[in-house]
Amino acid sequence: METDVLGWPYERHTIELGTDDEGPVVATLVRRRAEQPSRRAVLHVHGFVDYFFQTHMADFFAEQGWDFYALDLRKYGRSLLPHQTPNFARSMTDYYPELDEAARIIREVDGHDQLLVTGHSTGGLITSLWAHARRGRGVVDGLFLNSPFFDFNMPWVMRRPLLTMVLAASSRSPYATMPASSLGLYGQSLHRDHRGEWDYDLDWKPILGFPVRMGWLQAIRHGQRRLQAGLQINVPVLVACSDRTFRGREWHDDVHVTDSVLDVEHIVRWSPGLGPQVTITRFPGAKHDLTLSGKEVRTEVFRELGRWTAAFLPPPGTPEVAVPPAPEDEPTRATILAAAEAVVEKAADEADDKSGTTA
Repeated sequence: METDVLGWPYERHTIELGTDDEGPVVATLVRRRAEQPSRRAVLHVHGFVDYFFQTHMADFFAEQGWDFYALDLRKYGRSLLPHQTPNFARSMTDYYPELDEAARIIREVDGHDQLLVTGHSTGGLITSLWAHARRGRGVVDGLFLNSPFFDFNMPWVMRRPLLTMVLAASSRSPYATMPASSLGLYGQSLHRDHRGEWDYDLDWKPILGFPVRMGWLQAIRHGQRRLQAGLQINVPVLVACSDRTFRGREWHDDVHVTDSVLDVEHIVRWSPGLGPQVTITRFPGAKHDLTLSGKEVRTEVFRELGRWTAAFLPPPGTPEVAVPPAPEDEPTRATILAAAEAVVEKAADEADDKSGTTA
C-alpha cells in the first residue's frame, strides 16, 4: 500500500493483471481503515465513466465501524494506462480477476471476516454477475446495488431487435464507436465547475463521457441477458434507485432530482431475479448515483443503508434473534390435562398399593 491521490488516510495498492491485446493491465485497490480495528469490510465498485472519489461514502462506512475499500477496475480512473482504450472490456468476466484478488486481499491479507460489496451502475451489473459466479464460496456476505445497469435506457424496439442487429453487424470491429450524441446532462449536474457540487478528475470522468465501443456494448448486452435470465445470489441484496427517470434532452433542474442515465423501472423489473433475498428501495429526488444526490436525499440513502446492514449484516458474533416456539410446538390444553390426569392416576395407584401392603 502507498498513499493514494486522495491523501491520507487513503492508501492504494496496484494489482498486476498481465497483458491483453493492448498491453499491460492493472487494477487499483484503494483502502481507508476505520478508527478502530475492524473485521468487517466494504468493497465498492464504480460505474461506467467513473472511478472512486466519493470520500463521504467511505466516511459513512468508517464511522459505522467498517474498513472501506474501493476498486478502480482495469482501464478506469487510477488504473487507466496511456496505451489503453478508456473503460473498454470484451466481457463482464474480464473484471473477475481483480474482484477475486481484491476479495482475497481484504479477507486473507487484511483479515476481515465479513465483506459487503457495493456496485454502482455498470459496477452493479458486474458485481451481481460475479457474486452469482462465486456463490457458496464464502466470498461475499451482502450486496448493495446503487442504480444498477440491468438494461439499456432505450425504447423496446431499439434495445432488443435493433441493438441485436447493430451488434451482430459490428462484431468484427470491437473498437468501433457507437454513434451517439452525449449531452452530458448528468455530468453537468455533478461537477462543481458546471451545475454540481462535486470535485473530481475530469480526465478520468469527463463531462461528456468516453466514446462507447461496440465490443463494450456487446459485453454489456451479454451480461444483461445473463442477469435477466435469473441469478441465484445466495446472500442478502439491497437494490436502490431513484423514483423517476429524466427523459429530456435539454437542461432542466429535474436532472438534479431524477435518474438521467437509466430507466428506473428496468431496475425494479429485473431486481427480483437476483436471488431469494432481495430488498428494493426507491428514493424520491435521487440522482443516478444515489450517494451524489442532494444533501437531504443522500442522508436518507445512508440512513436506509445503515438500517439494512444492521438488519441483514450484523457484526459477527451478534446473538441471533430469539424466536418464540410455533403454536404447533407448544403443548395444547388437552395434552396438559391428559398429563395431569396421568400424574393423579399414578399417585392414586401408588396409594392403593401402599394401603394393600399395610393390610
